[in-house]
Amino acid sequence: QVQLVESGGGLVQAGGSLRLSCAASGRTFSSYAMGWFRQAPGKEREFVAGIDWSGDSTYYTDSVKGRFTVSRVNAKNTVYLQMNSLKAEDTAVYFCAARATITVPTHERLYNYWGQGTQVTVSS
Repeated sequence: QVQLVESGGGLVQAGGSLRLSCAASGRTFSSYAMGWFRQAPGKEREFVAGIDWSGDSTYYTDSVKGRFTVSRVNAKNTVYLQMNSLKAEDTAVYFCAARATITVPTHERLYNYWGQGTQVTVSS
């Protein structure tokens, strides 16, 4: 069982930065692939970024490539999402998710554990 708690959301002006954190409970965090998803009002939840258990492989949706960076520190049971050059269209609730797998899923149905989400609002 893994429990995930996101933090770091807030209100920021367009062009600004935020760093989201996702703290995980459990002793096997290092064996989990981690994903970041977001859901804007009236839209479906979408994959944003993912990272494998080692941190060596990362994946991004096209709209955030070059602006967002996903990383993890297994010793701290934490995964991060550094978001730079934020745009109004990045406004959403951001969720982290976990799955005990070597590969990094990009579909939400493949993740077993979810955090409660943190709101990110970018003002234009």
